[in-house]
Amino acid sequence: MQKTVASTSSESAAAAAASATAMPVLLALSAAHLLNDMMQSLVPAIYPIIKDLHGLSFSQIGLITLVFQLTASLFQPAVGFITDKKPQPYSLATGMIFTLIGLVVLGTAASFETLLIGAALVGTGSAIFHPEATRVARMASGGKQGFAQAVFQLGGQGGGALGPVLAAFIVVPNGQASLASFAVTALLAMLVLSYVGRWYSQQLVHLSRPKKGGPAGATSPYSTSYIWFAVFILIVLMFSKSAYTASFTSYYTFFVIDRFNVSIETAQLMLFAYLASGALGVLVGGPLGDKIGRRRIIWFSILGALPFSLILPHTDFYGTLALTILVAFIMASAFAAILVFAMELLPGRIGLIGGLFYGLVFGLGGVSAALLGEVADLTSIATVFKICAFLPAIGLLTWFLPDIRS
Repeated sequence: MQKTVASTSSESAAAAAASATAMPVLLALSAAHLLNDMMQSLVPAIYPIIKDLHGLSFSQIGLITLVFQLTASLFQPAVGFITDKKPQPYSLATGMIFTLIGLVVLGTAASFETLLIGAALVGTGSAIFHPEATRVARMASGGKQGFAQAVFQLGGQGGGALGPVLAAFIVVPNGQASLASFAVTALLAMLVLSYVGRWYSQQLVHLSRPKKGGPAGATSPYSTSYIWFAVFILIVLMFSKSAYTASFTSYYTFFVIDRFNVSIETAQLMLFAYLASGALGVLVGGPLGDKIGRRRIIWFSILGALPFSLILPHTDFYGTLALTILVAFIMASAFAAILVFAMELLPGRIGLIGGLFYGLVFGLGGVSAALLGEVADLTSIATVFKICAFLPAIGLLTWFLPDIRS
């Protein structure tokens, strides 16, 4: 039976007031997301360098990813919960200070422990940025929620794709120390986010903040327990994407170097192809979800990638590259749909949703990366990708989601 859930959050109520400046704000957010995720993506992009330089094992590489992701995972839901009650417009800019310091620490680290500290600082910057940025994107959407989240995510995906390229052409030739020079990027992001913070602060006067208690169940035909069950399903679905992506960002360069004997630069460019294709998938999937329904996009995105992911570890070089692009595009098309789906289930909890999906889910991806590092040490890097090929099958859980029509 199809049912309808109406999104009645205060952020949607502000859309009319924000319509004149919606695109400038969305583009600024997307640009800041690009800079933020570009800096974050430099962490896994330098793994081949620091592995040889510091004599790290795959397990230690996995631990760096774990610390990086868990820092964001532990803090993001808490940040989102707090800012749902008390918005912090300028936290977007001040959070970049942690990222700036983290890059400097990573660029100058002389030990494994210092590398962990640097990764944790960069993760903290991510934790502060994402929940409030997600809320502002929804406020500036003008009612086109999937489109707004897609524009916002496009910046993140693009920034993630730029990291390996910058690593290939700047960090690899110049060494680990060159990573510290990217702290200038954090300063640029702070300037962009100061503009967003001013707009956000102005819009707050038009908003009535959510009342204490659970606003989610008040406007929904579903029970509170079923709503949280559906949100849990969405988290698991996002985890299947996050874990698969974590396997690529952490180990794909090692996989193609081991399997095809290519250079580090070539491997980084192949990783760029994966991440850039994901950015295109986000841009297409968000608006399409607004038109045909988010549940349909989720079905296509998760399960549509399964046959191609199963073939990828067993094909030749060009086949691997082609399937890498195809799988990335299909899987990434669901991100905006899953996020907006959760927002429609829990209107008024936008910060918490942003924290859960950017924080908890990516933290779980970090856990999977650490476990996959153990698997790689015990077996081979090829085994990791053969195991991950089955992750899209988790998409069968989409069956349990309600059919929401906004």
